[in-house]
Amino acid sequence: MKESIVTIFGNYAGFIVFLHVISAVIWVGGMIAIRVAVHPSLQSIDDPKIKLGKTLQIVGRLFNLVIPFIIILIVTAVFMAVGLGFKGTDLYWLIHVKEVIWTVMTMNFIYMYIRRKKAQKLFDEENLPEAKKWVAPLPNLLLPINIVLGVAAIFSGVVLRGL
Repeated sequence: MKESIVTIFGNYAGFIVFLHVISAVIWVGGMIAIRVAVHPSLQSIDDPKIKLGKTLQIVGRLFNLVIPFIIILIVTAVFMAVGLGFKGTDLYWLIHVKEVIWTVMTMNFIYMYIRRKKAQKLFDEENLPEAKKWVAPLPNLLLPINIVLGVAAIFSGVVLRGL
């Protein structure tokens, strides 16, 4: 199996690295755009139902957009970790740091996805106070955590590839 991954990576290294980087950019960049540009703009909407509905819609679309890129990121990370042969080098520990970061981000994403889905169900049932409670931690806690972790993972990737 290892030999196959090394061979595939050797033949398609540029493409695999590109997919890895673009996946990280779309996931982390999408979260930054939502938190820094979209979320503050939504706060100017006075009608609480419209504000919550638009928030759920926008976050839902982002989540559906990034799911395939999260999968691509994980798959390409495996190819890169094995194919680049960092095992036994001074930077091998950083591969494990990135693995932990992306794993925590993925678990946090799954948690956010579940919270948003529950909030959507409550919103559809016209239970706005409960829906708001379920979605409230996303922009103020969970999304910023993933943004910080994502930026750290991207920086780690730059270090691994050389400055």
